[in-house]
Amino acid sequence: MHLYNAWLPPPVAEETKKEKESFALVVTSLQELYLPDDPESVYATLKWVPIIDLFLRAKSDVSSEDVSALVKLGLEIFLKSDCKLYAQVRWGSILVKLLNKHRKKLSLKIQWRSLYETLINTHFSRNTGPEGWNLRQRHFLTLTSLIISCRKFFHAGAASEIWSEFRDLLENPWHNSSYEGAGFVRLFLPTNVDNLDFFQQDWVKSCIDKWDSIPNCLFWDAQWTAITSSVIKNCAFVDWDSFLPVLFTRYLNMFEVPVANGSGSYPFPADVPRNTRFLFSNKSITPAKSIAKSIVYLLKPGSSSWQQFEKMVNLLEQYYHPSNGGRWTHSLARFLFHLVTVFQKRLQKEQLGENDKIQAELCLGPSERVAFVNSVLKLIDRGQYSKNGLLSQTVAATTSILSYVEPSIVLPFLASRFHMALETITATHQLKTAVTSVAFAGRSLFFTSLSSSTVGGADGFTDLLMISLTNALLGMDANDPPKTLATMQLIGSIFSNMAKLEDGAEDWALLPSFSEWLDEFLCRLFSLLRHLEPSSAVNEGLNSSSAYGTFLVDDNPQYFCMLEVLFGRLSKSLYTQAIRKISKFVKTNILPGAVAEIGLLCCACVHSDPSEAAVHLIEPLLASIVSSFEGTPTTGFGGKSIPDGSFSSKAKATLSPALETSVDYQLKVLSVTISYGGSSLLRYKHQFEEVIMSAFDCPSWKVNGAGDLVLRSLLGSLIRYYPIDQYRCILHHPVASALEEWISTQEYSDHKQSLIPKWHIPSDEEIQFANELLDLHLRSALDDLIRICQTKIHSDSGSEKEHLKVTLLRLNSSLQGVLSCLPDFRPSANNRSIEDLGSLSFLIAGANGASVGTVELREKAAGVIHTACKYLLEEKADDSILLLIVVRIMDALGNYGSAEYDDWTHYRHAWKLESPSIIEPPINFIISSHSKGKRRPRWALVDKAYMHHTWRASQSSYHLFRTSAKTSPSDHLILLVDDLLNLSVHQYEIVRILACKALLKMLRRWPSLTSKCVLTMSANLSNLNTPEHAVLGSCSVLSSQTVHKHLTTDLKAFHSFAIGILSSSHHESLKAQKAINEIFVKYNMNFAGISKGILGVSGNHLDGPSFPELISHIASLSFESTNLHWRYNLMSNRALLLLAMASRNDPNVSSRILSETAGHFLKNLKSQLPQTRILAISALNLLLKESPYKETAEKQLTFSVDVEKQTKSSLEEVLSKNFQEEAFFIETLNCLSHLHIISDAENRGNGASFQSYADKSITHFYFEFSSSWPRTPSWTSMLRSDTFYSSFARIFKRLFQECGMPVLVSLKNALDEFTNSKERSKQCVAAEVFAGLLHSDVSGVQEVWDSWMMVQLQNVILSPSVESIPEWTTCIRYSVTGKGKRGTRIPLLREKILDCLATPLPLTVNTTVVAKRIAFLSAALIEVSPPRMPVSEIHLHWKLMQELLDNMRHSSAQVREKIGVTLSIVCSNLQLHTFFTGDDDVGFRIEGRSWDQYLIEHASAVVLNIQSAGNSDRMDVQSDAIHGNDISNGDSKDDMKWMETVFHFIISSCKSGRSSYLLDVIVGLLYPVISLQETSNKDLSTLAKTAFHLLKWRILWVPHLQKAVSVILSSATDSNWRTRSATLTFLRTFMYRHIFVLSDGEKRQIWRTVEDLLKDNQVEVREHAAAVLAGLMKGGDENMSEDFRNRAFEDASIIFKKRKQQRRSSIRGQAVASTHGAVLALAACVLSVPYDMPSWLPEHVTLLAQFVGEPSPVKSAVTKAVAEFRRTHADTWNFQKDSFTEDQLEILADTSSSSSYFA
Repeated sequence: MHLYNAWLPPPVAEETKKEKESFALVVTSLQELYLPDDPESVYATLKWVPIIDLFLRAKSDVSSEDVSALVKLGLEIFLKSDCKLYAQVRWGSILVKLLNKHRKKLSLKIQWRSLYETLINTHFSRNTGPEGWNLRQRHFLTLTSLIISCRKFFHAGAASEIWSEFRDLLENPWHNSSYEGAGFVRLFLPTNVDNLDFFQQDWVKSCIDKWDSIPNCLFWDAQWTAITSSVIKNCAFVDWDSFLPVLFTRYLNMFEVPVANGSGSYPFPADVPRNTRFLFSNKSITPAKSIAKSIVYLLKPGSSSWQQFEKMVNLLEQYYHPSNGGRWTHSLARFLFHLVTVFQKRLQKEQLGENDKIQAELCLGPSERVAFVNSVLKLIDRGQYSKNGLLSQTVAATTSILSYVEPSIVLPFLASRFHMALETITATHQLKTAVTSVAFAGRSLFFTSLSSSTVGGADGFTDLLMISLTNALLGMDANDPPKTLATMQLIGSIFSNMAKLEDGAEDWALLPSFSEWLDEFLCRLFSLLRHLEPSSAVNEGLNSSSAYGTFLVDDNPQYFCMLEVLFGRLSKSLYTQAIRKISKFVKTNILPGAVAEIGLLCCACVHSDPSEAAVHLIEPLLASIVSSFEGTPTTGFGGKSIPDGSFSSKAKATLSPALETSVDYQLKVLSVTISYGGSSLLRYKHQFEEVIMSAFDCPSWKVNGAGDLVLRSLLGSLIRYYPIDQYRCILHHPVASALEEWISTQEYSDHKQSLIPKWHIPSDEEIQFANELLDLHLRSALDDLIRICQTKIHSDSGSEKEHLKVTLLRLNSSLQGVLSCLPDFRPSANNRSIEDLGSLSFLIAGANGASVGTVELREKAAGVIHTACKYLLEEKADDSILLLIVVRIMDALGNYGSAEYDDWTHYRHAWKLESPSIIEPPINFIISSHSKGKRRPRWALVDKAYMHHTWRASQSSYHLFRTSAKTSPSDHLILLVDDLLNLSVHQYEIVRILACKALLKMLRRWPSLTSKCVLTMSANLSNLNTPEHAVLGSCSVLSSQTVHKHLTTDLKAFHSFAIGILSSSHHESLKAQKAINEIFVKYNMNFAGISKGILGVSGNHLDGPSFPELISHIASLSFESTNLHWRYNLMSNRALLLLAMASRNDPNVSSRILSETAGHFLKNLKSQLPQTRILAISALNLLLKESPYKETAEKQLTFSVDVEKQTKSSLEEVLSKNFQEEAFFIETLNCLSHLHIISDAENRGNGASFQSYADKSITHFYFEFSSSWPRTPSWTSMLRSDTFYSSFARIFKRLFQECGMPVLVSLKNALDEFTNSKERSKQCVAAEVFAGLLHSDVSGVQEVWDSWMMVQLQNVILSPSVESIPEWTTCIRYSVTGKGKRGTRIPLLREKILDCLATPLPLTVNTTVVAKRIAFLSAALIEVSPPRMPVSEIHLHWKLMQELLDNMRHSSAQVREKIGVTLSIVCSNLQLHTFFTGDDDVGFRIEGRSWDQYLIEHASAVVLNIQSAGNSDRMDVQSDAIHGNDISNGDSKDDMKWMETVFHFIISSCKSGRSSYLLDVIVGLLYPVISLQETSNKDLSTLAKTAFHLLKWRILWVPHLQKAVSVILSSATDSNWRTRSATLTFLRTFMYRHIFVLSDGEKRQIWRTVEDLLKDNQVEVREHAAAVLAGLMKGGDENMSEDFRNRAFEDASIIFKKRKQQRRSSIRGQAVASTHGAVLALAACVLSVPYDMPSWLPEHVTLLAQFVGEPSPVKSAVTKAVAEFRRTHADTWNFQKDSFTEDQLEILADTSSSSSYFA
């Protein structure tokens, strides 16, 4: 049995034993109910889903056979419920929970393909249903969760099948199918035991190769990181060492951090479609969890992964420092968190030996643990005082976990940081962080101090605990909430560990005197309470909760938790000492601003020892309140005496404000204090009765409200079950008896009876007292209420109102006090026999307390409240306070268990903030004690068990009667529903909101009542005379999901709902119209289709209409001739579409409905209402599904006249009739052109920009979002147009396929007219229509191409107009788009279109036409699938390449840009084709070389020309220059143009993500990019800088890396100093990105080259080289760094000595360079450790400072470096200065004194 169930109150715990049998009955009932032959029977099973969830959440002990049977049945139901998305969502979510909870007990084999087919059919096909996107989104998330849960059970061989299935999707990296393929692989690929043999070395290699095909795409990286992390974790047998450099390079570069002052994010990330990002959820952040998981499982004894991990930590640690925060801090914090938690999980598995297959040699030993902790501690040290809250919390939590792994390393670090924070005055946030860290590591500090196994330093940790506890008292400050809460958390943490707090403990004492500490603590606490200010004003009026308050109680459990633990652990004498001080404080202070805080202080005392606390706290409070009430005026409304009818006081008696405040305060404190009083309150029975009576009798509403709180609290304290004595220590730790042993829920066994908490079980006296209170304040109040309403005993209306208020308040108090302890209504049985309702009279156990009162009392209350409500609505309808109390009473009466559920929700929220300070991790190496789960203090688990008990109480009877058709709700409940229906359309908004909330809770429990509510509320909408407030109230009810669910299966309610909304246009107020619109939008979003039960209902079956009649009714509203407002016309059309779509899968519903609907929407394309036109496009995209005239491969093989006759679309007749009307298409295209909003500005135009969000959700369908075009990336504006709508093109394509050539005949003239139009919007429509026709593949289209289409396309190409180029470019792109999921099926006309585009232009055309043609070509070529290009396309590519290479010097800049882009597409297509097929057409040569050799070699020559021309330009040339110079100057201009085109080629390759297949060329062109950063031609330099910026982010692999290194090394020695400087800039990021893949030899070469540049003759180069070396030392090779440091120090020392000897001699330029270089080398060493103080640093920085007397630039280098050193070490200088000698400090002071005002 689960610990929470074993620890329930004994009466409830006993009942839980029946749950196993109850669960078995549920499973049997389900098996009988589901009929595999009847797909509709799935709806009957849905009401059982919440009941299965009930058992799961109750943690019931159920039979694994029953669970197994249920899972198999659930999977069968799920897979057979095609097109029933709502049913699949419900069953899918419960299956996920079942599989996750019982995965270790189940032995299933699940076929992955059936789940894949469900996913494809629902979310990746165009045949989408009408379901709202909200439901589809839930369906997708549920289905993917189910697949992940099922992966563990996939059959053997599934991994191989899955990889084979999706590998083809990955072959073309420039098609969106590759993103989907990676998403599918991540989602489906199983790494369970049955499939491990699939993952071999070759597979891992192919996987990493695939990964590289799309660079700089976070989505792509996230998918592959997740795939590989799962394999790394489960496949230890793979030799991962060979892949480590590549993997760590990937991991490092996924953290987008600013390297060398660069940008922190990739400038041009790959364009992943929005739908793909949504479907394969990736939040576009670094996949920190997968990276951490991979790294932790790669770490193996003796593996090189340790060095790689260390290197990665060294590189990333600088970004954890507070001064280096930014966007990246969040992902770095998550990385640190997951590193430690995954490491902890790995250690736990290894220590507990959970996986027998873990080989001993792969387990982490002590040395590996030390290495890991040392590395992670670097990140923790940097991030500890971060101003980012997430990072500082993460650091504290991870320090806590690691302190259990290696305390000897972590705890001294923690102690030193705590002492440092105490001494730091400037940064106060550090103390809060340090205190939190000690609180989180409190238990490990105790273990280390007390455990006999730890030696050395233990006393220091005891001192640390003592100092922190003493300093905690100073931390309680009303003006510093964060520090105060951290302090309270620390106190709670320390005392949760200690078994008992007492003076004179013999074995071990934390403090010299607890007594003194306690006195000081209480003094500080009282001072804090006196200075508190409430965070919000005190609520006046009804039910002002005692829980309003300050930061101590607002959503934060630290304060009360600390008090409970403290008082629970005090010895008897210390407790008495404390309670006396508290009693004195409470008696002598009235603090209305701290009611809740003082109440909780008293409550904690009472909870710890009720009998003692009652004498010192409750008794004085009661006496004080009684004495305060003496002599005060009374109203007689409290139940003391029944006033006669003459009661009427002219002058209303009142309390003085001071007395009112005092009594209110004391009553509220008392109400919180007695929460856990129990039987100790019985001795004050009469005082309580008197106090409550007096409070209700008082002529102050404030005091009445406080009395209400006391009555509630008293009733709860008497009759509810709650734990007592839960904070006492029961279990001493075996290692140290001074500590309490903590418990894990996963290791609990039933024989540990001593741990079961004591519960307050009400005694007979308590139940009797509670019943007496109910007689006084419930029964008598009901009698008073009925008398007031029926006999009018008050002549004065004011007096009557007061009497009603107090009477209703007494009723509400009583009901809120007893809650579900007052028995629920009995349901009405249709056959009048409750006993015959079947064996399901019990589901799960649960009771909030002892039963008081009777069912009859609840029923009587319902009857009286019904009467009172009627009276109030007639007589006092404008009194909101009275009505609000009435609604609350109805809620308490009708929603049995609802208040307990709210309490549980509040509890759960508080526990979400659970602090790591009360968690002991499963692994504990301090005392070598490991467990299966986290350990917590017993009091915390008792608290969780109490929370679980509260939830059970709310749910035990909630679902009991919903499964039986024989029961219906009680008649009394129906009365309450009727009243709430009236109140939910009340004129006051607050009354409506509360009534609606209560009503919907009732409807959720009793769905049978929904129909009546829908009919009533819908009638309100269609009624002409309904006032605005009634419309708003009706909308609140009708917009709920409860109602929307019900409409799926109830035709009468659905008809009423639909017609009610569509007939409500007469309500003119804006609020009403907004609310009606919101209902419709929500209904669209939640639309779940319609059950076949509705579709089959005929008109005479019910008193309502049949389904076809309903459709006709709605269709009649959707015509424009009805003169409806445009929004209602839109809603009618949408409703018609939803119903038509919902019915299309039902063969019983006539196809006439679908064809008429399609015809209707075709007509709507020329509607005068823009929104209706947009909806018509969505509708036609859904309805036009058949393609009888489309040519396919199969049709070409089996074509015959018979087939042609058979395949005719069911819609063709209706559609043809419409479009053959005269001028149909001219009108239609004209109307559609108005939807294109052409923006004059450059900003993005959007065709639906005139639509509000609500309109979009009505007109747009989900499928437009999940099947978006284009299916290839658009990385440049020339390839996309924001005013070309693919949905428009698609409807014309579909229409052509549906009806064949007649469409073209009707359309031709209109299209000709629009193509030649001068208006851009008309050209847009023409482009869309033309694209649809070209892409349609209709039989006969090839003949039309020759006669008409080709001429049209040629005209478009030769047209001189510029404006519509983007639309026509997109048109070409659409028309050649490959078909099928992977885009590999070639459209019929693609070859003809490409040939037409490839035809050379006449020589006379202008550059615009040339640029247009090249843009058309590039758009067409990106849609080609390179791995599967036919021969004709390959030849076309080579032909175009020749043309493009010949034109690279074109005079027009725009043409050159387009040539560069197109060249990158052509070359990358050919390279990818060669990669896949191995065919390399070596026949193509340019100047005798291959194209790549030509580009590289020609570029090298061109660079030299440009540089020499630039040099000659700079020379002072005589004005009479010779003629030859003119020629060379002309050549250099041509060369610059050629080079511009090359740069466009590089930029396009990087931006498009195609660079992976062009790396050999790009690396070959690296020198031109570096060397042309600064030239006289600004355009060329700008392009070079852009290319440079993009290339800095590109990761290179072998063999390209070696080529790049040689280029960089040669550039570093270039004669031009600007080239040398640019090379250094490139090198800083290059080294960071490739640190793992560069060989040691290459690193040494680079290091030596940079070192040589320290002596460069150009100052800028020398300074730049020093900055690069500082960066290299931060994350580079430690041996190289040490060697360089030693040499730098020696060289500088030698120079310094020489300089001292030659002080007076003059210095030559070369000497300055060498001195400057030596000083810069020292400066690089100093700046390489910005925050640390290694042993070598004092000498280096002192020697550096001694050069301050040298002339510039040496002096400025010294002063800058020393100033930076001082800045970065300022925070910790107090400690770090101890590393220096007095002489060294003096030298440093001399250096900086000149630039400082201070000594």
